Amino acid sequence: MFTEDDVPGPALTKPAMIARTLGREIRSGVIPPGGRLASEKRLCQRFSASRNTVRRGLAILAQEGLIATHPGLGSFVTFEGTLIAAAQGWSRALARGSGEVVTEQLRLDRGPDDFAARFLDLGDATFLRLDRLRILAASGLVISYERSRTLWHPALERVPEEGLVDGSLNATLARAGLVAASGEEWAEVIPALGADDARVMRRRPGEPMLRLRRVTRTAEGRVIEYVESVLDPARFALHLKF
Repeated sequence: MFTEDDVPGPALTKPAMIARTLGREIRSGVIPPGGRLASEKRLCQRFSASRNTVRRGLAILAQEGLIATHPGLGSFVTFEGTLIAAAQGWSRALARGSGEVVTEQLRLDRGPDDFAARFLDLGDATFLRLDRLRILAASGLVISYERSRTLWHPALERVPEEGLVDGSLNATLARAGLVAASGEEWAEVIPALGADDARVMRRRPGEPMLRLRRVTRTAEGRVIEYVESVLDPARFALHLKF
């Protein structure tokens, strides 16, 4: 049985030992991609370690890109230890073996959004409104629900009719000359998925989820876009670069 200060091998600390053991289990598939690790309490018991030591071990795994830890939800195995880069700061961590991810567009039109207008302190505002789901093709599992609200610009006039450029909102905005120079992002846990979002995502009400809110601006500080995403915590992780 290890104690807090035991060193199982040359230069191997207790947190490193915990990280090495769990890392082997992740890489070998004992803990499958997208799977949840045991709770901190159970890991403390397993490794005869303090909670702080276990957390340091989990931090090593997170730095290696093997797991993502979400307060209140637990730690989840990410895609092959790699966070897949996405625009504007956040990254998708799709589980290995999940297969193709398809996008289902629910809305692309012009209109108001009271919540986005209040959040941005814009008063009465008109937006390009885009709602879409990300779905695992093999299982039909919805892993994210994104609501994007781009402050209306004359260059977007034909987008509702013609659609997105190559299916990409970023490419569409770039063609319109709307390029983000800065932004802010907020992440939080949704302890229980509400009935409306559960219906759209084809999930059970009450499931825990992640919510990301993002605002991007031009170099002059004008708002370009407000995005709210509801994400399956087993499939996504946050990765910010400063």
